Amino acid sequence: MGKDFSYTIKDLPEDERPREKLYKYGPKALSNTELLAIIIRTGNRENTAIEISQKLLVGKKEGISFLANTNLQEITKIKGIGKCKAAQILAAVELGKRVMSETNSDKSRVTSPSDIADILMLDMGHLKKEHFRIVMLDTKNGIIGIEDISIGSLNSSIVHPREVFKEAIAKSSASIILVHNHPSGDPTPSKEDIAITRRLSEGGEILGIKVLDHIIIGNKKYISLKEKDIL
Repeated sequence: MGKDFSYTIKDLPEDERPREKLYKYGPKALSNTELLAIIIRTGNRENTAIEISQKLLVGKKEGISFLANTNLQEITKIKGIGKCKAAQILAAVELGKRVMSETNSDKSRVTSPSDIADILMLDMGHLKKEHFRIVMLDTKNGIIGIEDISIGSLNSSIVHPREVFKEAIAKSSASIILVHNHPSGDPTPSKEDIAITRRLSEGGEILGIKVLDHIIIGNKKYISLKEKDIL
């Protein structure tokens, strides 16, 4: 037999074609499904690109944001999405992350915890493991670097002052902000979170690198230990 016939979004009425809608009204006028369909481009024998996009999103309680930290294996479980289409989706998501990160980093001066949350929420809000990072600042609270310190459950053996301040010293940081995520989505600090924060704060005082805050990121929300008067 010959090659399987592939349905495309061109099979839809012109007014319903995502690409034509984008040309006429701009990308904001398109639904998440329609935007995904443009990235996927073609369907298969059974479904159009829009129908495949719907299958990708159906049942996801977090909506389109689940794509922020998905992977090739998870996406290719959807019938109609092979490695090529999955790569297109993952590349588009990563590009979006980088654009947002660069845009937010341009506001490099940190004036409040929300500045840090704006920069890291998209990347860290849906991670499936705890990631601990530090944001390094100069004397004017300008961001000079963001470094991953550890991945895994937060405890004193994983987040050691030596590893945290090694990066800060290398960048000649005047101060740092601690950041980690809670995969549960609830940013409420644990006893371990508080203990590590105080330990690192004490280490920073000795080294002359002040720990300004510890921000815990959840699902579309965060908590600042500084604002909670814990630090």
